[in-house]
Amino acid sequence: MYKGTLAYPLMFRLKQSFRCSKIDDICAAVEAELASLALAKKIHPGDSVAVACGGRRIANHAVILKAVVDHFKGLKARPFLVPAMGLDGGGTAESQRRALGMFGITEEIVGAEIRSSMDAEVVGYLPEGVPVYCDRNALAADHIFVVNRVRPHSALDGELQSGLLKMLAMGLGKEVGARVYHSSLAAMPFADLARGVWKVLLNKRRLLAGLMLAENGQSETARIQAAPAENFVDAELKMLRYARGVCPGLPFHFIDILLVDEMGATFGCHGIDLNVVGRKQMNHETGRAKRPTVRTLIFRDLDPAAMGNATGIGHADLVRSRVVRKMDPEATRLNALALTTPSLAAIPIHFETDREILDAALSMAPLEPSEKARIVWIRNTSSLAEFECSEPFLDEVAHWKELSVASDLHSPDFDAKGNWRDFVID
Repeated sequence: MYKGTLAYPLMFRLKQSFRCSKIDDICAAVEAELASLALAKKIHPGDSVAVACGGRRIANHAVILKAVVDHFKGLKARPFLVPAMGLDGGGTAESQRRALGMFGITEEIVGAEIRSSMDAEVVGYLPEGVPVYCDRNALAADHIFVVNRVRPHSALDGELQSGLLKMLAMGLGKEVGARVYHSSLAAMPFADLARGVWKVLLNKRRLLAGLMLAENGQSETARIQAAPAENFVDAELKMLRYARGVCPGLPFHFIDILLVDEMGATFGCHGIDLNVVGRKQMNHETGRAKRPTVRTLIFRDLDPAAMGNATGIGHADLVRSRVVRKMDPEATRLNALALTTPSLAAIPIHFETDREILDAALSMAPLEPSEKARIVWIRNTSSLAEFECSEPFLDEVAHWKELSVASDLHSPDFDAKGNWRDFVID
């Protein structure tokens, strides 16, 4: 059907600046925050500490975890890592260990054992009757310490979204907990569920403290803040307000075609940050994301660190066939069902080449001529400091102080097979 007869717009490189500082000395910042908690008053020499960590792409993640481990070793404690990943990373103990390794989080680098298991125990119940689960290895420790990034969530809305409390529930609850909690969200707000799980775990007297991380628009660590377990809610509310102000976004209100090089569970449980693409979903309805409006969303590849988990592929309108080939159907189905949204695993129309995809997308856009299409091409929804745009955006970006044109206009760079070369940041 598509024979490559449509004209493509010229493209140019665009850089976006974000007014937010970054932390240069990560280890010093972590140590200062942990020192402020005076944990020596609660930890005795020889105590074991389960450090819960997730499997998302987090800036300086391994460095931060090593600094946490070193702090506890300095207190003569015995820290070890627990993957608090729910269904992520393939949904098995070994695959979650491998997923951490793909982000440089290994026993050798962090300096602590990784105890990975999918076993979880019921430790209590919410007033609504929902069981509360916790990783068995974490429960066996004298203390539990949680490390996670705080940021707006793709599907959740309200005062609590991604952060320490979500990791306590969806992460430390393992597969069984993630399923139960996601099902419960049909009848109760996430903030109520998260607070309830936190209170139950707090009463178990294992939960020690946590470390919250926030990133700026260039995916750099912008803020690190520690909080004792009893202050998780108040501290996270403040951190989320800060994170909302520094999270990256696309500057445009309307995009005909948005190409995303990398998707997968490593960028969020929906495969991408839906806040960035303006398709935030809540209870099967459009969320409050104000921009951009994207006519056609295209995924070009699956992040290797996603371990085949392509949950969220159903958000795309079109995809490259290589995404489907790299997809683990079983892991993707399990995650989509656990999120109670089967459409997240639905495979869109897919094509072998970018030329076929662009021709299909342009044929659906009511444009004449086709070279006037407003096309944006990004590496992933976490990397928005530099991306490519089509010529129709050129006049618009000239009036934005935060935007700078970084190249001349050029034709799309196809290889001999008709594929756009993968996005490379200079």
